[in-house]
Amino acid sequence: MSIDWMARAVPQTAGLYPYVPGKPVETLLREKGLSRAVKLASNENPYGPSPKAITAMCNAAAGVHRYPDGDANALKVKLAALHHVSRDQVLLGNGSNEVLELIIRTFAGAGDEVVYSQRGFIVYALAAQAAGATGVPVAEADGRSHDLDAMAAAVNERTKLVCIANPNNPTGTLHSNIVIQSFLDRLPRNVVVIIDEAYYEFVADELGDSVHDLKHPGLMISRTFSKAYGLAGCRIGYAIADSRITALVNRYREPFNLNLLAQHAALAALDDRDWVMARVADTNAGREKLESALTEMGLSGGRCYGNFVLLRHAQSSEIVRRLEDHGMIARPLAPYGMADFLRISVGTAEENAEFLTVLTSVIESLSEQENAAS
Repeated sequence: MSIDWMARAVPQTAGLYPYVPGKPVETLLREKGLSRAVKLASNENPYGPSPKAITAMCNAAAGVHRYPDGDANALKVKLAALHHVSRDQVLLGNGSNEVLELIIRTFAGAGDEVVYSQRGFIVYALAAQAAGATGVPVAEADGRSHDLDAMAAAVNERTKLVCIANPNNPTGTLHSNIVIQSFLDRLPRNVVVIIDEAYYEFVADELGDSVHDLKHPGLMISRTFSKAYGLAGCRIGYAIADSRITALVNRYREPFNLNLLAQHAALAALDDRDWVMARVADTNAGREKLESALTEMGLSGGRCYGNFVLLRHAQSSEIVRRLEDHGMIARPLAPYGMADFLRISVGTAEENAEFLTVLTSVIESLSEQENAAS
């Protein structure tokens, strides 16, 4: 007898689907028979981690037969000192994805609602669905920026959480802390508010100190070591919040969720802030050059904050295919309802130049085909 396992699963499983990351380099090489590819699809740091972090991981590798510190106390203490908070206000996770999922699972379930921007980070919707809660996506007034007025209006007695990505992925927009605080002032005091600042380091000078500038009882500010710190493969994320909130979320945290090498890498990376911020400066300069070039080509999808840019073209899917033929991996944004857009991560200066050369050739060939057809 065949068993209908979907019927046995919890109801929300039917509407779930796995998170789809950017195409791996190995996959493209296999598909296209190429020997080299440049991945500009996952907003990774192209420079890699701090040399101190690499050394720390190598030194720690001999101890991987032992479980790591399940509380990651040393990292909590160092992050607490960095942000001038108590260690109990620091929540650690296997990447900021897990941090977000843990928070949502702690506070939302059947009958509850989670409010987020329609084109905000897709994990908010997935985590709400997995928790059995109802996601409430709010359309952007301009197609890119969080409509904070509409989001505030969507909050009701069933709302348990509100999620805001600032800067936003994938649209690249940014709200000032003054604007965010005005929004927070309109929310009920018992609603948990996640301000997802995965790209904070790239806008730190413009945004200021969110941890201390923003005020709300349920505020949770999440950040990651995956972007500016170049430790995406280690999976290290964290949040800062009221210690009473982090204590509740910790009840859902898996034992040893932050592995040994990740803990040592993060500690060393925090001791090499000058190196990290120098790479942030390189990335911001590269972003400006890419945006300028896309604007000149008539392909800009709008100004972005973070370590990526947006390309807009009616034949974006064809552009993706042709870029991949040349070993360039971009990120289509059709899953976000942005079928004309591609997200391009900022690479090294050499990678950015190579991308623009290939893109120019691709656009020229498309134009020639259109002219021939007409």
